[in-house]
Amino acid sequence: MRKKQAQILIVDDQEEILFSAKMILKKHFETIFTANSPKNIISALTENEINVVLLDMNYRIGFEDGREGIHWLKEIKTLSPNTIVILMTAFGKIETAVEGIKIGAFDYVLKPWNNEKLLETIDKAVAESRKNNKKTVVENTERRYFTGTSQKIKQAYAIAEKVAKTDANVLILGENGTGKYVFAEFIHQNSERKNQPFVHVDLGSLSENLFESELFGYTKGAFTDAKTDTAGRFEAAQNGTIFLDEIGNIPLHLQSKLLHVLQTKTVTRLGESKARPLNVRIVSATNNDIKAEVKNKTFREDLLYRINTMDINLPPLRERKEDIVPMANFILKQVAQKYNQENWQFDDNVAPYLERYPWKGNVREMENKIERALILADNNTISVTDLNILDFEDIQENDDNPLSEMEKTAIEKALLKHHGNISKTAEELGLSRAALYRRIEKYDLKN
Repeated sequence: MRKKQAQILIVDDQEEILFSAKMILKKHFETIFTANSPKNIISALTENEINVVLLDMNYRIGFEDGREGIHWLKEIKTLSPNTIVILMTAFGKIETAVEGIKIGAFDYVLKPWNNEKLLETIDKAVAESRKNNKKTVVENTERRYFTGTSQKIKQAYAIAEKVAKTDANVLILGENGTGKYVFAEFIHQNSERKNQPFVHVDLGSLSENLFESELFGYTKGAFTDAKTDTAGRFEAAQNGTIFLDEIGNIPLHLQSKLLHVLQTKTVTRLGESKARPLNVRIVSATNNDIKAEVKNKTFREDLLYRINTMDINLPPLRERKEDIVPMANFILKQVAQKYNQENWQFDDNVAPYLERYPWKGNVREMENKIERALILADNNTISVTDLNILDFEDIQENDDNPLSEMEKTAIEKALLKHHGNISKTAEELGLSRAALYRRIEKYDLKN
């Protein structure tokens, strides 16, 4: 009988269980790994493409509530989302196994198991794993990145494509909302590491107390709530890419700890003396003036040199005007797909407003406004009022300006719709009452 190509990991603290399960499964599947401790799960997942994990739910004598199994289930799904997890439990603990299924386990088997039932469950799990992997390949293939035609963004993407093929560390610079996360993901997807983890860390949201434990991991007992050995984000990104977002926000006294990891290419968990080797590509980002911070001694110069083998600037939307309308159409299509809807479009008069709006929040602001507009709009058509982009000060006062005429028409329609109610009209237009009154005066719309 030909064995099926699959890599299966069995995790149990009882050697007889490991031996028995391996003897059964190795007759039917290509590669079987065993681990007598859940501590070995992370290394197994980072070093091998595991399709299925057969995971026991209890490991410590006297602790049989299955919470350890739930913990490691979550760890596996975080580190390797496409890996299928089957829980092993005793008959009296089915309730916890069912809880595990609700949070991501594929199925559970009872100990002692029926051999045929075990093989049937593993076989279905392997099929599900293949389906997940195919889906991921399709999603990665279909994922499109909007480049645009402005010279600055084309130059940024050209540099990114070149540097992606190397292991050079990259620093992405740009204002809030310019798409630094998407750009980091683009670099990862165009690198040799694209089939390995891409781990995003928002350093700006990490408190100083959590900085080391989140990034470097910790051992059981390292601090009060450290109940089990836990890998940090760097280990989770092993062989892949770690994206250190908002790196300019790290306090000076913690920068040395990060620098040590980058210099030695090792990480040491809190409460442990053993340094673990790392093979991780570093992509960082900040909206701060990082060179000014170095000059002001608030950011270490040696750390800057480590993270910016290549730095890439992302221009704000106001510096790529020709991309605004095409980008809005691209985002509208993406948002419509997200809500399983089709044939959405903008009103014919929307384009000039999109181009003149200041977009202080850049791409992120545009995404938010378009998603909100799609939810509120009727008849699959998004208007200027749906987008809430009327309230800005750079519309020229020239009466011949077509923007002014469109704004006047939009206000007239809204006033008519709400029978002259100022509060409701202002709310629909996304204006303050004062701003609406100014426009009523300007366009002589008083009753």
